[in-house]
Amino acid sequence: MKKIKKVVVVVLSILGIVAIALVIYGFYLKPKYEGKVELKNIQKETTVYFDDFGVPHIYANNAKDAMTALGYVHAQDRLWQMELMRRIAPGRLSEIFGKVTLKNDQFFAGLGIEEASEKAIAALDKNSPSYQLAMAYLDGINQYMDEGVGPIEFQLVGVKKEKFTIKDVYNIFGYMSFSFAMAQKTDPLLTDIRNKYGMDYLKDFGLDGSLDKTIIKTAKEKPQEFAAISKSIAALLEKAPIPPFIGSNSWVIGPKKTKNGKVIFANDPHIGFSQPGTWYEAHLVTPEFELYGCYLAGTPYPLLGHNRDYAYGLTMFENDDIDLYQEENDPKDANKYKTANGVSDYELKKKVIKVKDSSDVLLNVKISRHGPIMNDMIEGLDKNKPVALSWIYTQQPIQILEAVYILSHSKSKADFQKGVGLIAAPGLNVMYGDAKGNVGWWATGKLYKHNKDVDTHFILDGASGKDDIVEYLDFSKNPSAVNPDWNYVYSANNQPEAIDGFLYPGYYLPEDRAKRITQLLDPKSNWDKEAVSRMITDDVSSVAPDIVKNLISALNGNTLSRNEKEAITVLKSWKGGNQKEEVAPTIYNKWIYLYLKNTFEDELGKQSFKQFLGTHIMKQIIAEQVANDNSLWWDNITTKNRKESRKDILSQSFKEAILALEKQLGNSVSAWTWNKVHVVEYQHPLGKVAALRRIFNVGPFEVSGSNEVINNQMFDFTDEAKYTVTGGPSTRRIVDFSDVENSWSILPTGQSGNPLSAHYRDQAEMYNAGKFRKMKMNKEEIVKTSTKLVFIPAEN
Repeated sequence: MKKIKKVVVVVLSILGIVAIALVIYGFYLKPKYEGKVELKNIQKETTVYFDDFGVPHIYANNAKDAMTALGYVHAQDRLWQMELMRRIAPGRLSEIFGKVTLKNDQFFAGLGIEEASEKAIAALDKNSPSYQLAMAYLDGINQYMDEGVGPIEFQLVGVKKEKFTIKDVYNIFGYMSFSFAMAQKTDPLLTDIRNKYGMDYLKDFGLDGSLDKTIIKTAKEKPQEFAAISKSIAALLEKAPIPPFIGSNSWVIGPKKTKNGKVIFANDPHIGFSQPGTWYEAHLVTPEFELYGCYLAGTPYPLLGHNRDYAYGLTMFENDDIDLYQEENDPKDANKYKTANGVSDYELKKKVIKVKDSSDVLLNVKISRHGPIMNDMIEGLDKNKPVALSWIYTQQPIQILEAVYILSHSKSKADFQKGVGLIAAPGLNVMYGDAKGNVGWWATGKLYKHNKDVDTHFILDGASGKDDIVEYLDFSKNPSAVNPDWNYVYSANNQPEAIDGFLYPGYYLPEDRAKRITQLLDPKSNWDKEAVSRMITDDVSSVAPDIVKNLISALNGNTLSRNEKEAITVLKSWKGGNQKEEVAPTIYNKWIYLYLKNTFEDELGKQSFKQFLGTHIMKQIIAEQVANDNSLWWDNITTKNRKESRKDILSQSFKEAILALEKQLGNSVSAWTWNKVHVVEYQHPLGKVAALRRIFNVGPFEVSGSNEVINNQMFDFTDEAKYTVTGGPSTRRIVDFSDVENSWSILPTGQSGNPLSAHYRDQAEMYNAGKFRKMKMNKEEIVKTSTKLVFIPAEN
């Protein structure tokens, strides 16, 4: 017994020592939110107040000191995220993750982002404020890298610290710009449908813009199959450790429509959910400027921001800035290709991709006059039938650093507009409102035209030259609205009006959110912050109830079971809401998915159908097609001697939906509430390891909202029982110029990317309850509610 007791004592002692060590180690790894830190290259003492949600409020005597402090505090909370962001574009994820990310690296390394970054940096004015302040920000990051504690992820994965450079900033912007694009997912799929079944099968797809019924009003001041492209790029973006940008809402209400006679600004960019989330908030105050912004990891200027004079934000324009060209090799030499002017040499590039615990991989990339050949970058394409990716971002001068600097440091509306005009790609709807009563919206991007008979929704002919770009448009031709007569501007990723008779091609989202936004804004002229906060969390679809009527019209009431009849009763009384306790969304979305599957999968096949579900066209088509008796898609081509009709497919889909829900949720229809199937978990790259999931992931939560409502909690249609939310509002911001110091924001999880920080997940419950917190700007209030970290100049 004595021996056993001794063993127990020894074991308990060891466990106690381990526990104490873990506590000490954990304390050591936490971000430093108070105390003093010496910083090189700052001129004077700089104070950072971290408020009760971990937002740094930086008070500095000059702009460079503020930016150096920003880099330091941004890094201590988000260094792991910064590391991932800078590695995507140059193809350097495999260095830390091994072969699992090799396909991502091969694709992105071949895109040419890194080369475009180098070209842009060479053209920079190194004496400009935008460059100088960016370098101060990078200096702050690098000082933290040298002196601060590495993130726990660095220890687990084995990341060696490397200094951040201006090239990293440009590469991060490059990845962000590519993730916006939809053409690479859609054009190959549409080309395959056209080639296999003919143009008649594409009538339902509204490629002429006929499905875009709610448009943004402007106001001036057998050939090869291409499914491998859609499949590969969709899979790469899904698996990327930093999620893509998807959609967004924004509206800016002019003084004549607000209770207090001042502009109210609202914005909620829709981005794939992750942990940590996309944005890092910070408030900078110097003698030269004040700015409260939302920053991407590793970038010095915020894409969303405000001060006491103006506010700005963005949504995705969804314009088409990527074209795919079928090139034609010279039959005598695969390193040459045909053009309208004869045979040309491909530009040949070799890239080395380093792979953890494995040998290096050599990537050979061919580049035509249109762009890199995708056959070298992804699997599944015939090497003898090359397809080139033509992307505006790598072909036009990149002035993104200067542009975002101007957006965040403007002195006037005209100054701000100059910054907008510098952005060649990505296509953004930049939203603006100011204390003087101005509201504005400008679409960014270098827009262009082809010949009239060229349809850019398909793979284009690269050899003849007839499908090449024939004209680049001046920025003055971009869609915009400034101080319009209707006293507000808005965007919900929907089609803008034609400019000079030209309806700009793109991959716009359906009218659902746009229709709801205008329905709410138009009749009301006494908007205040509280009313806008209810609107930005609104979960009502103004389109779904009409779709339901068309779905129900296909059913034969005499053949319905008891639960089927009860489900119909629920749907008939549905007003389009998507609250957690509602039953109708559960029935509606199951029916919609099975209708899509039974309508399109027989022609497309399983893989291409899955790709179709990931396109905006899928969302566009539903409302019109469910009412179209003459659609060619109704017939199931796998059934012989029978031609299915609209009623056949919709009835079959309804019965399958009810059977599936009975099996999943039981026989009581009233128990089929939305919260049981609509859930979100904010996932960290390391959360995929079961043992680490509880440490790094946040959630799961049952949530309201749905696809294409203002509270756009997005999910993919699959055979899975649950609608797992993959993306949504990455922040919700409301800036009221009648009370700027009490403007509101919320993040999906928290400020910090450090799982040991108190601010890793402290906003998650508030966010999912539709609540907000202050974006504090009043110094007296900030000091009272904050911890204080003081940066002092390091002695030489």
